[in-house]
Amino acid sequence: MNTSRSWMAVLAFLLFPACAWAWGPNGHRVVGEIAERHLSDHARRQIAALLDGDGLAELSTWPDDIRSDPSWDRAKPWHFLSIDDQETLATTAREPQGDVLEALQRLETVLRDPQAERERKVEALHFYVHFAGDVHQPLHVGRRGDRGGNGIRVKWFREPSNLHSVWDQGVIESRKLSFTELVRFIDDRTPREVAAWQAAPYEEWVRESFCLRGSVYDFGREAPANPRQEPELGYGYSFATMGIVEEQLVKAGVRLAARLDAIFAGEPAPAAPAAIPTSPDEWCGR
Repeated sequence: MNTSRSWMAVLAFLLFPACAWAWGPNGHRVVGEIAERHLSDHARRQIAALLDGDGLAELSTWPDDIRSDPSWDRAKPWHFLSIDDQETLATTAREPQGDVLEALQRLETVLRDPQAERERKVEALHFYVHFAGDVHQPLHVGRRGDRGGNGIRVKWFREPSNLHSVWDQGVIESRKLSFTELVRFIDDRTPREVAAWQAAPYEEWVRESFCLRGSVYDFGREAPANPRQEPELGYGYSFATMGIVEEQLVKAGVRLAARLDAIFAGEPAPAAPAAIPTSPDEWCGR
């Protein structure tokens, strides 16, 4: 990684609050590393030529690194897509400045464009890798009222936090593993599982995150007796949600690899669904 980018990352980490990080740095690195492991040789060569040797794990955090830079304020809505409980993707009011679904579609177009300048493709790849991770974090397809869990104050192992931060970083960091160790532990899904996940269009990525939100807000035995009190979350919540977090990270990584393979091979992407239900129960198959 070049020196200027490294200093930018350090400055952003010092200045920007933890709740803004999507999956946290290690979560995004896990997604990037898993994608690297599943790339075709052709896509790997094309990406190496664009990035001058940097890997997907290394570049995956850049869109969070720049969020303290006012010149990038226009990119802030691209990290999420708000869908309230009684809405679906078909009925929600989309952000006019863009959202994570619109951004993935737009960035894929840039990456596929043979006329796009190299610098523009490099920037698009940085964002694309990051947003593929973001959309798999359920609170990045969150409720408007609590700002995707940022407004839900909790205690996480007795320390003040919020629900979004717990999902971005807390659950992952509770494993006390490096991102490469975590990748080795969780990137073990069957070829059939991987193929099924990779066949899903972007809209399915959004749907899955939306439909997982019930588990996010289920505090189990750690729910406070008084609803006005902050939940005190710890080992019980971590144990209950770790499997979901790990599966979403793996899905993001293998899907990212498949999309990059298709992009750099000039192959078509999975088709968007013909119609999306307007009922949340029907959309989630409940």
